[in-house]
Amino acid sequence: MLVSRLAHLFSRLLSGVGKLPVLGLAVLLSASAPGLSAHAAGKPLNIVTTVGMIGDAIQRIAGEHATVEALIGSGVDPHGYRQTRSDVVKLGRADVIFYNGLYLEAQLEDLLLKLATRKPVIALGERLPRKELLAHLEYSERFDPHIWMDVDLWSRVVAEARDAMIEIDPANRADYEANAKAYRAEMAELSDYIRAISATVPEEERIVVTAHDAFSYFGRAYGFKVVGIQGISTQSEAGLRRIETIVDLIVARNVKAVFVESSVSERNVRALVEGAQARGHTVVVGGQLFSDAMGQPGSYEGTYLGMLDHNATLIVRSLGGTAPLAGRLGRLGAGS
Repeated sequence: MLVSRLAHLFSRLLSGVGKLPVLGLAVLLSASAPGLSAHAAGKPLNIVTTVGMIGDAIQRIAGEHATVEALIGSGVDPHGYRQTRSDVVKLGRADVIFYNGLYLEAQLEDLLLKLATRKPVIALGERLPRKELLAHLEYSERFDPHIWMDVDLWSRVVAEARDAMIEIDPANRADYEANAKAYRAEMAELSDYIRAISATVPEEERIVVTAHDAFSYFGRAYGFKVVGIQGISTQSEAGLRRIETIVDLIVARNVKAVFVESSVSERNVRALVEGAQARGHTVVVGGQLFSDAMGQPGSYEGTYLGMLDHNATLIVRSLGGTAPLAGRLGRLGAGS
């Protein structure tokens, strides 16, 4: 009876990702039982996260006590990401799942909520006080999910992740606390760096124009006006009127640079450059920012700290401020 009920559940989970052969479904079912007992026997926890920023944080906290894999990789947009069959297998085998929540992984949430009936599935963004969150401009009942753009706010997320790891695996509490403390100290240093270099840009020139509205937490924390062509979700469309309005702003405020994003099409940003040029104003593409995904695995930019170091350094230098070319630690563009 239990097997038939589980089979029915997973057949529903697999809708939209194609049919698995009978053997594949059997493997999926057998791999989906909670594995915390295996960890109790001395094996590392198998942790799956959605986005890389969370994966990076969990790996830093867990250290040798877990293997961590992020489903949504470099250059991939989480807003419209749909699970693959291999994702369902990985999520089924995971001991613990961490995700952002706040409707970032909109297409995955039904699956994650169903899995939450069988294992720890933790939405880190949902643990933050609502007063710390920015309102979603398009949906009054939602919040902006891009919480990692404020390093201090993300440090609080790391603290929540630490507490969750302790709840799940109290035997390794001391390690989780020590690892999180060290990581959060690095984050505090990065946040201080971003504030210092941001102050070198004249206040009236602190305008960040990007492909979509992913940088509002960055703007609130570090004193920039942020303008996104698309809305908070990349699934929203930018109309001609929106582009014309932003061109008006660029010309009126003499904006020096606009920015493309690694996980969003450049088309609309290029339209801004052309529109400003037609009005007699030269604005350049300042470079590529990491918004919803980190850089390439194995690179400094492929870590959360490197991602934010890259973004802040590039923004400040492109807007005429002063920041070291290779970033806070001299590692930007070094490949590792």
